[in-house]
Amino acid sequence: MSTDQLTGPHAPAPARTPDPGPGRRRARRPLSRRARRAGAFYVFVGPWILGFLGMTAYPLGYALWLSFTNSDGLSPNARFVGLDNYREVFTNPDTLNSLARTGLFTAITVPLTIVAGLFLAVLVNQPIRARGLFRTLLYLPAVVPPVGAALTFKLIFDRDSGSANGVLDIFGVNGVSWLADPYARYVLIMLTLWTTGNVMIISLAGLQDIPRELHDAALVDGASWWQSFTRITLPLLSPVLFFQVVTGIITALQTFLPLLIALDPSPKGVTAVPDSNYLIMIEVFSQFFANGRYGYASALLWVLFLFVMFVTYVVFRLSKGAVFYSVEPEQTKPKARTLGGK
Repeated sequence: MSTDQLTGPHAPAPARTPDPGPGRRRARRPLSRRARRAGAFYVFVGPWILGFLGMTAYPLGYALWLSFTNSDGLSPNARFVGLDNYREVFTNPDTLNSLARTGLFTAITVPLTIVAGLFLAVLVNQPIRARGLFRTLLYLPAVVPPVGAALTFKLIFDRDSGSANGVLDIFGVNGVSWLADPYARYVLIMLTLWTTGNVMIISLAGLQDIPRELHDAALVDGASWWQSFTRITLPLLSPVLFFQVVTGIITALQTFLPLLIALDPSPKGVTAVPDSNYLIMIEVFSQFFANGRYGYASALLWVLFLFVMFVTYVVFRLSKGAVFYSVEPEQTKPKARTLGGK
């Protein structure tokens, strides 16, 4: 008789599967699609979050705390001084003058850069031979690192061995101290215009996005080139120009390259930034590393940050009615009404 036919007390007990327990049963349950997507999102965004907290949020918070102290960056015992640093920012003539020079520099360079970039974009957008070569040559200076460009301009405009004075000598003109007042500001403006290739590329992309049919229709209607440019091209290009204005203002207010190029070749080997190029970021650098006033320099940076935010807000407010978007915000659809009017 086989064991399967045994009955009674000698029959074998049926095999039992061990109970995995509630914890194991939950662990074996497959994850939902939403949970998997959320997990993948946090895995990919995790490094950025850690970098933001460690490299942005913490330095900002630490700089904000320093702005309320008299820290010199060396002594561990920084004393809390409240709003004294901020009061000094708005009463120090050197700081106010540097901020005024920065505003003037921004008001000059931003319009010049945008107009020059748009002019070059219109030129290289014409159907001419070797158009790609011209675009490459005009954009090439923008690829040069800013430090390299600044040092190159310093060599070109050197008072003793610069090529700029070499050209003047050909015409019998005495050498000019380009890196000293009052010419240093013009060198800085030329250096800013040197990188117009970035603006040209963005403007060129905006020009190529404008439908050709609009210009053809204007030509059929008898519109001149200038009328077509001012009434079709500029309005459709206004979002691109607005973007360049905002980014140009933010970049110009934080200009730091004068420290590398606008050095006054004064005697005894002493170098100093000319007054015309003593911008706000150079004042910050001087307070940090020359004077060791970390608290006051941090307050300067926060005032500059608030100033940039204020100027950006004003530009956004003034842009209403001047910037035309091809896609308007979606209008709220009216609710369907029944025959009874409800």
